Amino acid sequence: MAKDNTPGGVNQSKLTLSKATPSTTLVKPGDQPGVMRVNLNWTTGSKGFFRKSKPVELELGCLYELSNGAKGVIAAIGNNFGALDSEPHIVLDGDDRSDAANAGANLHIDLARPELFRRVLIFAAGSDGVPNWAAANGVVTLFPTSGPQIEVHLDAPVQGADSCAVALLQHQGTGITVHREVHYVEGAQRAIDEAYRWGMDWHSAST
Repeated sequence: MAKDNTPGGVNQSKLTLSKATPSTTLVKPGDQPGVMRVNLNWTTGSKGFFRKSKPVELELGCLYELSNGAKGVIAAIGNNFGALDSEPHIVLDGDDRSDAANAGANLHIDLARPELFRRVLIFAAGSDGVPNWAAANGVVTLFPTSGPQIEVHLDAPVQGADSCAVALLQHQGTGITVHREVHYVEGAQRAIDEAYRWGMDWHSAST
C-alpha cells in the first residue's frame, strides 16, 4: 500500500471516478507524459467440480479520433491492434488472458504529444456473447506516467448489453480530461459508434 503523506490522511495514489466525481484532468497544458497503460481486469468466475456458470471473458478496446481527423477502432475483433510509434499511437496487447497470468487486457496510449489526440473512448465487450457484467466485477485502471492511478468500475450493469463504454478521454485545448461513462450498449463496436456519434465507416457485419 502506498504511504500516505497528505494532509488529513487522504491517499492520493489512486482516484476512483464515480457518478459524484465523474471526471478529472489527465494531462495538463504543457505536459508531455509518456506511454499510459490502460488495464481491464475482471473476475472470470468460480472454479471447481460444481461450477455451473459459464466463465466470464471480456475484451478491451477503444474508438479514437486524432486531431487530423483520422478515426478508427482498436480491438482484437478484426485484428485491429494498432501501433505505438505511428498513428494511431495506441496499441492493444494482453487481450487473451489465461488464469495463470491474471493481468487482464492492456491498451497503451502514447501521450508524449497530447495534441495529436482529439478523443479516445475506452470500452469493454464480451468476447463470447453477452457477458455477465455483475459477475465480472470489471474495473478499468489508467496508469499515467505521473499522478494517481485512475479507476472506473463497471458497476450498475444492464442485462442483455454486449458492450460497455467505460471512459472518454478528450483534448479540449486545456489538456486532456478523462470522464467516466459506464454506458452499457446492446451491440458491439458499431453500436458504440452510433451511441457516441463517432462517425465511423463500417464495412464488416461482425462489428
